Amino acid sequence: MHIIARRSWEIAEACATPEEVFLNRRHFLAKAGLGAGLIAGVASGFVPLGARAQGQPAKGPADRYPAPRNAAYKLDRDLTDEDVSSTYNNFYEFGSHKRIYKAAQEMKLKPWQIRIDGLVEEEMILDIDDLLAKVDLEERLYRHRCVEAWAMAVPWTGFALADLVRLARPKAGASHVRFQTFFDPDVASGQRQSWYPWPYTEGVTMAEATNELAFLVTGVYGKPLAAQFGAPLRLALPWKYGFKSVKSISRITFTSERPTSFWQAVGPKEYGFWANVNPEVPHPRWSQASERLLGTDETVPTRLFNGYGEQVAAIYRGLEGQPLYR
Repeated sequence: MHIIARRSWEIAEACATPEEVFLNRRHFLAKAGLGAGLIAGVASGFVPLGARAQGQPAKGPADRYPAPRNAAYKLDRDLTDEDVSSTYNNFYEFGSHKRIYKAAQEMKLKPWQIRIDGLVEEEMILDIDDLLAKVDLEERLYRHRCVEAWAMAVPWTGFALADLVRLARPKAGASHVRFQTFFDPDVASGQRQSWYPWPYTEGVTMAEATNELAFLVTGVYGKPLAAQFGAPLRLALPWKYGFKSVKSISRITFTSERPTSFWQAVGPKEYGFWANVNPEVPHPRWSQASERLLGTDETVPTRLFNGYGEQVAAIYRGLEGQPLYR
């Protein structure tokens, strides 16, 4: 007898969202033909600092969506309606309220370059279009849990952060990866507030960066990523609180030191480096035992690691004495 063992957070795919919205046969055929050459193809698209990308023009963003769904990543709840999740966003670069989606449209997404530096074999700059023309995108259904105790379920499109780590060729001494956003106070009014430590900075360990769940996002709901979600490139770490999933990435640095994140600098007694979801460790000002689902306002119990413990718990073995959930 053939027994299929589902992961703890999986249910039948039909419960997630209609397949015809996001999938088509052509994308699967393309994925099958290109997947084997992914690493070599992406490597040829990286540009040393000071140089300019050469070669064939990049495909337009709309040509890459919808991407084929990776069936290994399913949900235990319905997807959040796009009209809800796209108009209820944290993006402090544009203000501290949740309705920043209109202001975020002023962000300049082209051209957009990402600097990769620090402890790597060769520092480089890559253009977002060159990158997208050479990576194999996929869709993953992820839960997203905010530290403010609200949650949503999202169909992200992108590629594994581990792929970028391999392509960056970090040196042996690199133990952490630091991410920084853009800095443009002329457009992003929140960046004119000098009491915040701009640009927004986040970091993860190399073990976290190379975990299968760590995902660089370029699209959502079968389309290129909207500005308010953190276009054109953001991080998704579904087992951590949402502020770790840094938006609008413009610099990725490999380092031997643990980065100090934006919210650590702002409130070190409230926000720590790890920020793993844990219902048993309250925020100093509110409980984390439950969460409110956007769109329905249903309250449900919070799960350890946001339900992804099977995939990530091994990262933290032997670190029980550290405050891993703050």
